[in-house]
Amino acid sequence: MRVERNDDGVFLSATVRFDLPPLVEDALVKGIPMFFVAEAEVVRERWYWYDQPVASAARYMRLSYQPLTRRWRLQTSPTPIGSSGLGVTLGQTYEDVSEVVAAVQRISRWKISDTALPDSDAHYSVDFRFRLDVTQMPRPFQFSAVGRPDWNLSVGRSMRLTTEPAR
Repeated sequence: MRVERNDDGVFLSATVRFDLPPLVEDALVKGIPMFFVAEAEVVRERWYWYDQPVASAARYMRLSYQPLTRRWRLQTSPTPIGSSGLGVTLGQTYEDVSEVVAAVQRISRWKISDTALPDSDAHYSVDFRFRLDVTQMPRPFQFSAVGRPDWNLSVGRSMRLTTEPAR
């Protein structure tokens, strides 16, 4: 994970390494889409109270397999992806499962804060979380996912921001 800070805001780049569990890959091949969520939050550290959230961002990804064309499709959006078709998403198709998983794992220069941080004397940190969102799967899969480690795919990391902005 790398965090970059300049006058335009705070940018996050990260590589999340994981292998798709066999149950998840089997569900994908059968045509059931999987939803991944990447969340980042910039917090101001305070010794006298809870840390104060300054900015937050989320990126939603929908990974699906098209059996008729034998292609993998990845949709990315700043809002939750629903089945209604409303909203703005970026869609890409891939030939191989390894290519699409590599695209899910890679986050490059993601803007998590629109403005520069207000107080240069304060200490800030970035909390990053990446997970498989089982709440958006069909109900039978949600019930079977409870308590099974193959469906638990999540990672988190926290990093302190440097006091000087990058130039």
